[in-house]
Amino acid sequence: MRRTIIGIAGGTGSGKTTIAARISSVLGSDRIVVIPQDMYYRDQSHLPLEVRAKVNYDHPSAFDTELLLSHLKMLKAGYPIERPTYDFVVHARSKETVRIEPRDVIIVEGILVLYYPELRELMDIKIYVDTPDDIRFIRRLKRDTAERGRTIESVIEQYISTVRPMHMEFVEPSKQFADVIIPEGGYNDIAIEMVVSTVLRRLSA
Repeated sequence: MRRTIIGIAGGTGSGKTTIAARISSVLGSDRIVVIPQDMYYRDQSHLPLEVRAKVNYDHPSAFDTELLLSHLKMLKAGYPIERPTYDFVVHARSKETVRIEPRDVIIVEGILVLYYPELRELMDIKIYVDTPDDIRFIRRLKRDTAERGRTIESVIEQYISTVRPMHMEFVEPSKQFADVIIPEGGYNDIAIEMVVSTVLRRLSA
């Protein structure tokens, strides 16, 4: 079976998850599996909580890219994986894993999935989601306070000290490796249709 790997990158709050969900809804969830890069943060449980909170989670070194790469290769070869789960409240990897079965289409989405050459080599379609900074910040602020137990002050401080600088240094430059750049996030219907059409052609080839 010819499996297709789609990489979706872009800044925090750009709409990566929305695009993955829209592609999945069109092709059918039974044919797609979505792998969030966020679940592959390196385990920080050996550090005190106050130290974990200060780790730069937007730097490429924060991710266990070796494990993510291994899991993508396994899925493409037709083998299931035990995907890690990350607890964003305590900044540590959970003991529980999630069993993921291989599917026709494997979507890996995250801020830096186009940064690593070894990941790009596995991808059949590379997408960068280009959304204005102010929109992305507002989305991150809402998400982190509602879902990740953060205060407004801590989100703002983290955005200024690490998120924005790392975006400019690592995330934004990875746009050059994309096959498709999608403005307006998950609300660009034409771009979604083009990606879906390309995937369908690959699956029927």
